[in-house]
Amino acid sequence: MKLWGGRFEKATDGLVDDFHSSISFDQRLFEQDIIGSVAHATMLGEQGIIPAEDAEKIVEGLKGILEDARNGRITWRTDAEDIHMNVETLLTERIGLAGKRLHTGRSRNDQVALDTRMYAKGACQETEAMLEDLISTLLKIAQENLHTIMPGYTHMQKAQPITLAHHMMAYVQMFMRDRNRFRRAYEAADVMVLGSGALAGTTYPLNRERVAELLGFSSISENSLDGVSDRDYMLDYLAAASICMMHLSRFCEELILWNTNEFRFVEMDDAFATGSSIMPQKKNPDVAELIRGKTGRVYGDLMGLLTVMKGLPLAYNKDMQEDKEAFFDARDTLVKGLTVFTAMLKTVSFRKEEMERGASGGFTNATDCADYLVKKGVPFRDAHKVVGELVAYCLNEKKALLDLSLEELRQFHAAFDQDVFDSLNMIACVEKRNIPGAPAPAMVQQAIDHALEELRH
Repeated sequence: MKLWGGRFEKATDGLVDDFHSSISFDQRLFEQDIIGSVAHATMLGEQGIIPAEDAEKIVEGLKGILEDARNGRITWRTDAEDIHMNVETLLTERIGLAGKRLHTGRSRNDQVALDTRMYAKGACQETEAMLEDLISTLLKIAQENLHTIMPGYTHMQKAQPITLAHHMMAYVQMFMRDRNRFRRAYEAADVMVLGSGALAGTTYPLNRERVAELLGFSSISENSLDGVSDRDYMLDYLAAASICMMHLSRFCEELILWNTNEFRFVEMDDAFATGSSIMPQKKNPDVAELIRGKTGRVYGDLMGLLTVMKGLPLAYNKDMQEDKEAFFDARDTLVKGLTVFTAMLKTVSFRKEEMERGASGGFTNATDCADYLVKKGVPFRDAHKVVGELVAYCLNEKKALLDLSLEELRQFHAAFDQDVFDSLNMIACVEKRNIPGAPAPAMVQQAIDHALEELRH
């Protein structure tokens, strides 16, 4: 008979048992469930709600189950429905009557909310550490490439010269924001909800603050209805994971493009590429492509849980059992993605000469040419028109701006002088952009130093 089966005259159908059971996936929560139960039982004994000797037996029994589960010596049972009932059933089998006292003053509704909050806190800390490793990798690449010139793009058209360091630091900013998002998700999960009961608390004199202390929570929930029905902390993690995967996907898209024969900006390491079964020359950036593809999967996990929650009345509903598979899948996908991406990035070879050559084509110094005229007193809109005409002339003559003679330049405006050629040099174009946030090496160095300092906190 089920532990809850007192009012039932018939056993549940086998189809229902299979459909209803969540042990196939919520067994992942065994550590959180057992550790939470140890804290609950400790508090029950301290409060005199159950005999102290029973509380001691329960705690010792739970610790034995935890050790056995960690060592793979337990087979979880489908007929016990979920991880909570599995643990309680096993505990009662091992220690007898005292095990039946464990569930005093709680419900599976607040128990599962506690377990998933503990799991979410751990997942946030894990992800934050992985992001710090990735950010450190990016900072190392940036530090080594302060003077590596490359083209910057808008609309996938060459726009202005920047440096590889500046480009990498753009991703540092993205992943720093991701780190902060996971910190906020941790704070959202860091609320102890045990004591909410099924929905209306309990008549037992529980010491909720003591349980929070034992489990390392910073606060307790203030409304029992919300305590059992809230999954915002999961959505916070899933939203942060989705945005983080989006950033990884954008980065992967660029690496895929840069790895093409048309760009040749990077060379993927053999250990992070694959070949073709028919074309012997191929070296495919499959790792980057898979991360790009798996981003949609994490989006789906977020949308799935949002859809589950959107129409639920207070308080707990069985629909909410669907929260865990989406959460676990997103966590697993993100962790795998961050792990393999960081390892891949550490092995990427950047073709500096190709990048610099790329910056020299496509008139990336055209804006600097216009700025030169402005500094000579020409209104910007007039300067813009002059340089546009110069570019058209260069296209017809198959020349770059730096290929033009001073006489050719003066055909378009008399303000051009010999010093224009210094202004159009790619290195000068970058170094002159020396305001905070711009690509001048001194400014990028400041950004690197600031990021390193932020990582320490």
